[in-house]
Amino acid sequence: MSDLPRKAVTRTAKLAALPLGFAGRATLGLGKRIGGRPAEVVASELQQRTAEQLFKTLGQLKGGAMKFGQALSVFEAALPEEVAGPYRAALTKLQDAAPPMPARTVHDVLAKRLGERWREMFEEFEDKPAAAASIGQVHRAVWHDGREVAVKVQYPGAGEALLSDLSQLGRVARLFGPLIPGMDIKPLITELRDRVSEELDYELEAAAQHAHAAEFADDPDVVVPAVVYQADQVLVTEWLGGVPLAEVIADGSQEQRDRAGQLLARFLFAGPARTGLLHADPHPGNFRLLVDDGPADGWRLGVLDFGTVDRLPEGLPLPIGASLRLALDGDAESVHSMLRQEGFVKPSIQLNPDAVLDYLRPIIEPARVEEFTFGRGWMRNQAARVADPRSPAYQLGKQLNLPPSYLLIHRVTLSTIGVLCQLDATVRLRDELLDWLPGFAEEDEYETA
Repeated sequence: MSDLPRKAVTRTAKLAALPLGFAGRATLGLGKRIGGRPAEVVASELQQRTAEQLFKTLGQLKGGAMKFGQALSVFEAALPEEVAGPYRAALTKLQDAAPPMPARTVHDVLAKRLGERWREMFEEFEDKPAAAASIGQVHRAVWHDGREVAVKVQYPGAGEALLSDLSQLGRVARLFGPLIPGMDIKPLITELRDRVSEELDYELEAAAQHAHAAEFADDPDVVVPAVVYQADQVLVTEWLGGVPLAEVIADGSQEQRDRAGQLLARFLFAGPARTGLLHADPHPGNFRLLVDDGPADGWRLGVLDFGTVDRLPEGLPLPIGASLRLALDGDAESVHSMLRQEGFVKPSIQLNPDAVLDYLRPIIEPARVEEFTFGRGWMRNQAARVADPRSPAYQLGKQLNLPPSYLLIHRVTLSTIGVLCQLDATVRLRDELLDWLPGFAEEDEYETA
């Protein structure tokens, strides 16, 4: 793969072929079962092959296809273990790697955006990319003042590719349902599509990253690289080392897992409170654990990629913390009233407040205890509970509504929990909620209707 496939017809053909491949394997599996092979063995084989084809295609296409794969990858922990094994390797590959853009194309973009004498801006520039993402790739370089920098270069035609991919994926969204039990894939694709224009705008990304870098400068827990230079389709930031979170997930020590998990939870809640912005792309490829910072309790979390943010000038909405506190107190009536007032329960829907509280109790357990161990088993149980049509949780969940203003917050929270479960991290989540989540620590001025 030498360049980003930009022709819509080529990309659409590759994505359109996915359903045919799925159907072909289903037919093959039926034949094997008729031939006497155990159903669970056949199912495992088919799931493995399906995962390999799906994520190979998404990774090759980059663009919206790869962005969808990255968003999906954080939910790997929700899969049953017999399914998760085959998926895990294919999913992880998407988080930090993709076929690179050739040096010639990179040089053309830099010459067009930085000027023909762009090389004079750098003491060194590595043609081989250090990392690749959904709409661009990163090159390691040395700025003219001697600073090590990361040069993010956007793929030519990335915008067109993103929109084309996500439109096509939206048409076949139902086929991805079995990947993540209990999750409706189509709204995820729609929400990703709505964010395309922001992510393509490196000026907006530079502003968001600068706000975080300034706020977290000299912070003992979080590191955000400073912005060095920004131009259309090019963003230069200070280089950030450390251990990629994907490596911590794969073979990190328990000490590394717990520290990374604690800091990830801290950043999720502290970020909006301190900057008025929510980092909205929390997949492992965007985080580093800086393990050279002395003892374990001094390790810091490096945060990358601010292309997608949610603007929350007042921090996370007060009703989130208030309703969580009330739910932990067992106040079913107040929780139900608050959810109705915020639009989670539509006026035409009648729900039993105690049933709503029963639905929420297992989900909010990490906020009840002093520390909680997030793991794949816990997340699989939650996913199975809301995905089983026979369960009360499934029936109640179908009647709840997700207001548009909460959509991105909901996805980021779920994604972060997915990463915590991949880490198998023991986290003092309640401490972070008390410190940073409005309405959780004590009663605030929030009246329920």
